[in-house]
Formats: sequence, C-alpha cells, structure tokens
Amino acid sequence: MRQIIVVGGGAAGMMAAAAAGAAGARVTLLEKNEKLGKKIYITGKGRCNLTNAAPMREVQAQVVSNPRFLYSAFQAFTNEDTMRFFESAGCPLKVERGDRVFPVSDHASDVIRALEREMQAAGVRVSLHAEVRELLFAGEGETRAVTGVVLTSGEELSADAVILATGGISYPATGSTGDGYRFAEAAGMAVTERYPSLVPLILKEQESCAAMQGLSLKNVTITLKDGKKKVYEGFGEALFTHFGMSGPLLLSASALVGPLLRTKKELELRIDLKPALTEEQLEQRLLREFDANKNKDLKNILPSLFPQSLISEVLRQSGISGEKKARDITKAERAALRQATKSLRFTATGLRGYNEAVVTKGGVSVRSLSPATLESKTVKGLYLAGELLDLDAMTGGFNLQIAWSTGMLAGKSAAEPK
Repeated sequence: MRQIIVVGGGAAGMMAAAAAGAAGARVTLLEKNEKLGKKIYITGKGRCNLTNAAPMREVQAQVVSNPRFLYSAFQAFTNEDTMRFFESAGCPLKVERGDRVFPVSDHASDVIRALEREMQAAGVRVSLHAEVRELLFAGEGETRAVTGVVLTSGEELSADAVILATGGISYPATGSTGDGYRFAEAAGMAVTERYPSLVPLILKEQESCAAMQGLSLKNVTITLKDGKKKVYEGFGEALFTHFGMSGPLLLSASALVGPLLRTKKELELRIDLKPALTEEQLEQRLLREFDANKNKDLKNILPSLFPQSLISEVLRQSGISGEKKARDITKAERAALRQATKSLRFTATGLRGYNEAVVTKGGVSVRSLSPATLESKTVKGLYLAGELLDLDAMTGGFNLQIAWSTGMLAGKSAAEPK
C-alpha cells in the first residue's frame, strides 16, 4: 500500500487526500493550522461559492492563467463531478445567478464537513498543528525522488509520494504564507512572479472616492483603458471605498489588469452609469426632467437619475453648478452632463494587498509539471495542486473548481502503483 503525505488542508489538499485514500493509498494529511479549510470558511462571504454550473468549455474560458494546462484536470473531474461529489457527501447544493453553486444551507462549514466525511471514509489520517519545514529527497538528476518530509518539530515522516497543496499567499491570516513556493524551488521547480488577484483597485481620486464610500452601483458598465487600448470591460456591480473601488466588476478587472498596474502604469477607468440608455435616449430623458422642473436647482433634479452620494461627483466632472436652475442649462452643459453619465472618469493606480486578495496570481510554473498527472518533472513522487500553481480564474466559483480538479487528479495519480 502506497504511503502518501498531503501537505496543506485547504480545498485542494482535502480533495487530494480523499481521492488518494479512496484509491487505496494510506494517506496522512498535514495541516499547520488548528483546523482544516480555514480559507474555505471565508469564501463567498462565508457561503462558499464552490463551483460554477456553466458548461465546462465556459468554465475553462474563465481561467485567466494557463487555461490549456487544465484540460486534463478538468476532464478528469468536471464541475458536474464536483457537484455529485458534494451532494453524495451530504452537502446539498443550489445554483444561483451567474450559474454560481452554493450549499443549500449557505454555510461554508458544510463544504468542509463533507470533505472531512469523505476523508474519514477513505481512512485519511489528519494531523493538525503539523507544519512542514522541508522535503526529503533521495537520488540525483533523473532518479531524484521525494522520500518524505521534516516537520518543524524535527520529526521525519517517510512517504512514497508527497502532494503539495499549501495554497498561495492570499489571505495570509488563514495560513497561506507561501511555504509551498520554497518547497517547490528546493525541488528544482520554477516559480513565477506572484501578486494579488481578484482584489480591489486603488484609484488616484481618493478624496472623491472617500466622499462616496459605501455607495454600491448596480447595472453599470466599467471600462479600463491603457491609452487608447481597452484592457477590460464588464457589466454588473461595483462599490466605492475610501481608497478606490471594489465589488465583483473590479475584482474581475484586477485579474486582467493586475500585470499592467504592477508595472506602475496608470489606467483610465470609465463608468457608464446608464448603459441601458443611448446618448439620444439620455438626452431626451434630461430634456424631459428639465422641462418638468424648470425652476428647480439642478442638484435637486438629479436624484431622479443618480444616488444622492454620486451627484456631487457627476456635477464636478460635468463642470456645472448644482445651484443652476434647470431652465438655464445650456446645450453644451447638457452634453457635459451626458458625458459624465456615460463616462464618469477615474484613474486606477494599483491593487490592494494579499490581505484582501481572493487568489494569488502566479506561482509554481505549470511547465514544471506533467499536465496529465500533476507530478513534478524534476522530482519523482512529488505532486502539486491548487492555488500553489500558476493558475487563476475570474470570480464565480472557478478558482475552487481548479482546486477540486487539480486535487482530485493529483490524489489519484499519486495513489497509482508505480
């Protein structure tokens, strides 16, 4: 019976341990925290958006970094497989807007309990407060193989295979402190540059943002441009914060524009506050509002068009005094008001840090692994899964699907008799 050690008790690690145990291996899962799945507890605001029910080709299309590498893993364990796995493990699921899949209970803890039940059924031994200091190797060159791990306590544990599933460096309070990168480098594997992803954006106009802090925009279109080149466009929800903007649209944008902002570039951010209206329709709407309220101040008319806390910024960008009567608004001023409505402008200057990042972009290079098994090309018996790898996707359950698929493939591959 093959002895397998899984390092890391997060999403990918627990799935890998359950898969390897179910395939007949004797599995020990090492987790340095006091409990398993700490990051799962906080995903989806505690509800855990554990996958997405869209067709797998659409799921793959939402992977930002190295989507083709995931072909084998996604084939081996699809989103439908994921949903069957959790439902059969006693965690009923439901599908919400955007094909997002959640536990019926809305409790992330039920996802963790399901994984724990599967691991228990597969005979997995779980060791908490067990932090790995280093990997053990034997042989050189093409014969180099992993033989076990050394814990920070000094205890040595031997194994036929080791699965690294230590996560990235997002939400470091959950234990994601980048240990896996050090282990991978010691095994001769390449690690790419890492930075936060699915994270809020910092805007230059912080005074304006602070004045609108807490304002949630719904059904808006946000566009980010690098000079004349459009680098992101999305429709949905956004939120102003004291430092800039957050919300689903901005988190998704960060996955695509992060590399540009990392090189200290500024990007122009435009918000179309009324994407359902054409310029002509908006002009007619303004004319109707002004005609019906000729003697009112502009600032007292605009609440019919915008949330109250947004009005001063719209007026500032359109260059019109809020004290001006509707009857005195000129054609040029109407054009400026339309411009501010269809293209409210800000400047994105950076990303927030790992403490607010949903995932880590970058990681162990996928070129260091066999895509069919997730085994290291430099060290026999060493497998990797989850966020530790240079794989990331948009919001909507796609990153957890990467964790489940890579965890399942690594676990099954490691358990196969060699």
